[in-house]
Amino acid sequence: MSIFDHVQNRYERVQQEEISLQEYLELCRSEPTAYATAAERMLVAIGEPEVIDTAKDSRLSRIFSNKVIRRYPAFSEFYGMEEAIEQIVAYFRHAAQGLEERKQILYLLGPVGGGKSSLAERLKLLMEKVPFYAIKGSPVFESPLGLFSPEEDGELLEKEYGIPQRYLKSVMSPWAAKRLKEFGGDISQFKVVRLYPSRLNQIAISKTEPGDENNQDISSLVGKVDIRQLELYSQDDPDAYSFSGGLCKSNQGLMEFIEMFKAPIKVLHPLLTATQEGNYNPTEGMGAIPFDGVVLAHSNESEWQAFRNNRNNEAFLDRVYIVKVPYCLRVTEEINIYKKLLEHSSLAEAPCAPDTLRMLAQFSVLSRLKEPENSSVYSKMRVYDGENLKDTDPKAKSIQEYRDSAGVDEGMDGLSTRFAFKILSKVFNFDNHEIAANPVHLLYVLEQRLEQEQLPKEAHERYLRYIKEYLAPRYVDFIGKEIQTAYLESYSEYGQNIFDRYVTYADFWIQDQEYRDPETGELFNRQSLNEELEKIEKPAGISNPKDFRHEVVNFVLRARAQNNGMNPSWQSYEKLRGVIEHKMFANTEELLPVISFNAKASQADQRKHEDFVARMVDRGYTEKQVRLLSEWYLRVRKSQ
Repeated sequence: MSIFDHVQNRYERVQQEEISLQEYLELCRSEPTAYATAAERMLVAIGEPEVIDTAKDSRLSRIFSNKVIRRYPAFSEFYGMEEAIEQIVAYFRHAAQGLEERKQILYLLGPVGGGKSSLAERLKLLMEKVPFYAIKGSPVFESPLGLFSPEEDGELLEKEYGIPQRYLKSVMSPWAAKRLKEFGGDISQFKVVRLYPSRLNQIAISKTEPGDENNQDISSLVGKVDIRQLELYSQDDPDAYSFSGGLCKSNQGLMEFIEMFKAPIKVLHPLLTATQEGNYNPTEGMGAIPFDGVVLAHSNESEWQAFRNNRNNEAFLDRVYIVKVPYCLRVTEEINIYKKLLEHSSLAEAPCAPDTLRMLAQFSVLSRLKEPENSSVYSKMRVYDGENLKDTDPKAKSIQEYRDSAGVDEGMDGLSTRFAFKILSKVFNFDNHEIAANPVHLLYVLEQRLEQEQLPKEAHERYLRYIKEYLAPRYVDFIGKEIQTAYLESYSEYGQNIFDRYVTYADFWIQDQEYRDPETGELFNRQSLNEELEKIEKPAGISNPKDFRHEVVNFVLRARAQNNGMNPSWQSYEKLRGVIEHKMFANTEELLPVISFNAKASQADQRKHEDFVARMVDRGYTEKQVRLLSEWYLRVRKSQ
């Protein structure tokens, strides 16, 4: 199918389909979605969730405490927002069941750049997916069921067409009342149309923004008189009225009110009657206009706090369903957000050195976390991301302990994703000759940007401390391992040899037996076994070698039982892996001739250097980055 056919088919699919009122009622008998509310249609559009038992995934089990969670494919791109999305879906579920939520404003509360607007856009997009039925010609897209009286017709409609009486709650619009009078009470003359909600055409979806505080009035919500029609109709005639307000356009759908609490309180009053009573008054002396839709509002916390602290607004506070949308507090999900943003830009194909996005995500998350007592904020960040720090940081607490001490407002301040992406843009464009990103440029750009931001002194010092205490030193270790790994052609084999030898020596040392090397025939007594083990342990600063050796051997014996008697991989035991890496990489000096970009003393060194660069390129670096990062690493190591 060509693109032209595709667009044509989409256009034809959403065109109005006209039926009689009798046909509509017959349809209601077999098709309950014909009279479904906006909340019910939204649930259909969101679809069934993917149910995940987090107990089966070690990372998720730590984050969600082994609970069963639901993830909705409709929100798959909203990383780290499971809680907020579940609350939004719960709002629509309860509203669809006819509970108190159907009378409440859905209010997204969160910091700038936290994803509130993106969630609102996704909800409007979902609202477009399921059609609804309205009286043909109605300027407020009212339901045909509004033509009937709940008290007088409700029982009969339920008996004949199976329409529950709770769906007969909206009033007839002034426009429909005038048509009914013209038809002499014959409702069969009304036609019904099937419509698809549309953001483009403002059919059952609208957007309202606060205007100038001095001259904004309620007409932005309820419409106003069309002065061009006053020559033909009186001022209180429905045909002289312009049903142009946000509530008029979003009946049976969704109205988004941006920065709602920046609007004067007098402008918000129609929302109270629209949500509570299902109708609101126009600006002229006409009858009430029906509203059976969802009001979605969002703003920043400062506006909400100012509004909440004003005692005059109490009637409003009880009618707001708050969903907090904090910043992402998990590094892995924050990285996914950056990847998503990059995919939608021309930087999608630009080289990005390993650890660049992780470092930026760590910095962003650290800025949003509340510093814990008796534990490092870096460990807290890792625990929030689902890491198990039991072996590496005994002071680290459980995720629940961290959350309890931080309180409910964690994630509501800090550096926004928008700020982080602007940093990323500068990093990619830092080099005039190569559009690419790497952590060394990221560290430089971050420090520069923090100087320019003119942050409060305490925040500025805290952010700089995160860079100098956590990010930079850990990157020195990371890039050191990358370089040394690329330097060692048989890195994995070399590591496994050290691991196997260490385990063998430790096992014989524990059993207090002599060991004869099968290849060389050399005999090791307990003293010489101890010396060999210390050669591996000392570079890593193992403080209690006796316990460490017992621990490693016990781990390996258990692993062998599940691995056909074979030793596990040397990287499988976190503690010993660190020890082996320290042993492998203790001597930086031997790296210098190979990794430096100076003129080489021999062809053999030159060949080794080229092989090193090729292996670094295979690991995801550009040749220019290999030179930059190698020289930076050697410079930093020399200064330490």
